[in-house]
Amino acid sequence: MTQTNQDIAVAIETAHSQPSEPESLAAALRAQKIDVELIESTASFPAVVKLNAADWGNAAAAASAAKWRWAGVWADDCVSELKVYSCLQKNNTYLILQTQLRPGQTGLTSQAPYFWAADRPERHTQDLFGIRFEDHPDPRRWTRHQAWPQGSYPLRKSFPASGLSQAETAPDHEYPFLEANGDSVYQIPVGPVHAGIIEPGHFRFQAIGETVLHLEERLGYVHKGIEKISEGRDPAGLARLAGRVSGDCTVAHAWAACLAMERAAGFEAPPRAAFLRGIMAERERIGNHLWDMAALCNDVGFAFAYYQFGRLRELWLRENQSVFGHRLLMDRIVPGGVISDISSQTNRLMRESVTTIRGEVNELLTILDYNSSLEDRFIGAGMLSVELADALGALGFVGRASGQTFDARAHIPYAPYDSLQVRVPVESQGDVASRFWVRYKELRESFHLIEALLDTMPYGDVSLSWQAPAAGAQGFAAIESWRGEVLCFVRFDGDNAVSRYWPRDPSAVNWPALEKLVLGNIVPDFPVCNKSVNASYSGHDL
Repeated sequence: MTQTNQDIAVAIETAHSQPSEPESLAAALRAQKIDVELIESTASFPAVVKLNAADWGNAAAAASAAKWRWAGVWADDCVSELKVYSCLQKNNTYLILQTQLRPGQTGLTSQAPYFWAADRPERHTQDLFGIRFEDHPDPRRWTRHQAWPQGSYPLRKSFPASGLSQAETAPDHEYPFLEANGDSVYQIPVGPVHAGIIEPGHFRFQAIGETVLHLEERLGYVHKGIEKISEGRDPAGLARLAGRVSGDCTVAHAWAACLAMERAAGFEAPPRAAFLRGIMAERERIGNHLWDMAALCNDVGFAFAYYQFGRLRELWLRENQSVFGHRLLMDRIVPGGVISDISSQTNRLMRESVTTIRGEVNELLTILDYNSSLEDRFIGAGMLSVELADALGALGFVGRASGQTFDARAHIPYAPYDSLQVRVPVESQGDVASRFWVRYKELRESFHLIEALLDTMPYGDVSLSWQAPAAGAQGFAAIESWRGEVLCFVRFDGDNAVSRYWPRDPSAVNWPALEKLVLGNIVPDFPVCNKSVNASYSGHDL
C-alpha cells in the first residue's frame, strides 16, 4: 500500500470511529444520568433519541450547549398516549427527540428557555393538544381565536374535524399585549385588517417619537385547521392540501409532504420526477424573489424597479402556465412523482428564458447599485446581527443575510440536489440591503441550477403507481423552499389514510426575527423592514 493509500485508509477508519452527532448528544445525556434510547436513522426517518418526559427540558439544555439548532415541535395523539417530538439540526444531520405522555399526564418542561424558536410553536401545541409546557417564559394562548372552547383541543382525536357550532364556542377576551409605560411612550396598533390586500396580522408598536422601542406580533387570524382536516385523507388529498399551506410555497410544501409519504411507503419517485420537482422549486424561488425585489423597491418609492421586476415575474409565471399548466405550479407534484413532463422544445424554451431574464436582472441590478436614494433607505435599516440570527435560528434569505449558512439543498441534500453543487450566498451585515442582495444572488444560483438540471435531465417515467404504506408507517422530510427550510412529518393509519400531518413553514421561525430587527428603526421604515423578511401569515397560521 502506498503512503497516499495508507493516509486515505487511516482517514476512513478515523471517520468511522468518530461518534455521530446524535451519538454524541445521546452520550452527553447519559453522562447526566438521563436514560435515553438512540434509534439510528433510516431511509424514512432521522435518528431518534427517546427519553422520559421528565427529562424533556434537560435534553434541550444539553442540545443547546452542544450548538444544535432547534427546528420544530409537534405532538401526535395515538389514543393510548400522546407522543411529543422535537426536531434538531446540526451540520449535516437532523435529530428527533421523542417522549410520551400517558393518559391524564399533560405537563412537559418547556424547551423555550434554551431555544427562542420554541416559544410560539410550544404555545401552538399547548392550544391544540392541551399539553402544558411548564416554565415556559410566555404562558399566553397563541392559536385559539374564538374557534373552540377553553379546555377543548382540536388535534386530539376526540375533537370533530367538522368543528363546533357557534353556540359551543367561547369568545376570547382581549389579547394581553405588553402595555406601554413611561413619559412620551405611546402605542401604535396596526391591523389585523390592513390597508393593502394582504392577510391579517396585528402589530403593536411601542415608540418614542418615531423610534420603535418594542414590537409585538399577534398572528393566527387565518388559522385554517390544516393539521386537523388532514386526518383521514388519502395521499393524493394530502398533497393537494399541503400545496395550500402557503400558496407562494405550494411547490415546497407539496414536495415535502409527498417526500415524507414516499419515505413512509418505502419507495422513491423516478429520477426524472425528482429533476422536474427541482426545476419547479427553483422556478418558484425565482418568481417569488423577483416579486419581493419589486415590492421592496416600491416600498421606498422606486416605481421604475417595481414595474420592471414585476414585468419579469409576469413573464416567468406565464412560462410556468405554458410549460407546467399552472402559473404558481400548484398541484403539479403528486405522491410518486409529478403530473407534468417537459419536451425537448420546452427544455430549449426554458433555457432561452433563463438567459433573457438573467440578463435583464443583471442590468436592473446595475441601475439599482448606482441609485443613492435606494441605498439610503436599504443600508443600515432593519439590522439583524449574526449572533441574534443564530440565537433565533433564522432561515432562508433572512438567516443567510445575517451569516447563517444552512441550506437543506446543500447541507442535507435530497434528489436531485444530491447530484448538484449548490452554492449558498451569505452576507453578514444583516440589514434590508443584505436581504435584497441575498435574493439577487439566490436568483443567479437558481438560474444556474435550472440550467444544470435541464442539461442532465434523465429519461424515464415521471411518476410511479402509489404503494400503500403499512399501518403506523411514518416519514419525515425537509425541503428548502424559497423562504427557507420546510419540515414535514406524516404518519399513516391503516387503509392508506393519513393519521397525522405536521408541516412547519419557515415563517414560524422568521416572524420573531422581524420583532427584533425593527427595534431602533423609525416607524415609517417598518413596511420595508417587514417586506425584507416577508414571512407568510398563512404558512404560520396552520
